[in-house]
Amino acid sequence: MLQTDEGEAMPRQVDHRQRRAQIADAVCALVSARGLEAVSLRDVAAQAGISMGRVQHYFRTKDEMLLFALEHVAQRDVAATLERLEEAPEPSCPRTLVRTVLGGLLDDGPRAQEAQRVNAAFTARAVVEPPLAAFLLRGYADLQQLLEQAVRRGIDEGTVDTGTDPALAAAEALALADGLRMQALLGHTTRDRAREVLTAHLDRLFTG
Repeated sequence: MLQTDEGEAMPRQVDHRQRRAQIADAVCALVSARGLEAVSLRDVAAQAGISMGRVQHYFRTKDEMLLFALEHVAQRDVAATLERLEEAPEPSCPRTLVRTVLGGLLDDGPRAQEAQRVNAAFTARAVVEPPLAAFLLRGYADLQQLLEQAVRRGIDEGTVDTGTDPALAAAEALALADGLRMQALLGHTTRDRAREVLTAHLDRLFTG
């Protein structure tokens, strides 16, 4: 407890954004370890170290909590991608941009692997849950647009063949990286091999 100037006790301020993020992290950890169907409000509360009533204070339903968790992990992915771009030697280069963005789908760090498992679980659920599908589709659309812009810049700068269709090239690259992510997740290929395949594709796309 904090005290006023008069010495009276007053409740400590709660960072509601941080508390919601704490709950979302708990959801992601459970989904990664046990899948969506195994996640309950009680389990999330235990994982987050708070009461079940506190979880329900922030999220009225399980579906609302799951959607927020999906948004949370997407924001973490974006932040990680921006950090990688800042560390890249040529962050403004179209090929570097595409490689960094798509390469993030194949990262092998603990947080990245958790995000990949969470994304796979939510993608399966989105087939029958329109709100989840709508969120994931917006993410695909944003990625597609970003990749198209990078390919167009590559054409303008002479690093991509002038006859290339930016929309088609972007769709191919995204589909390849997305498929490789799932194959690596299931163990059909390694993440190192997946990155090699992606690099070979980008070498053919960015020839200049």
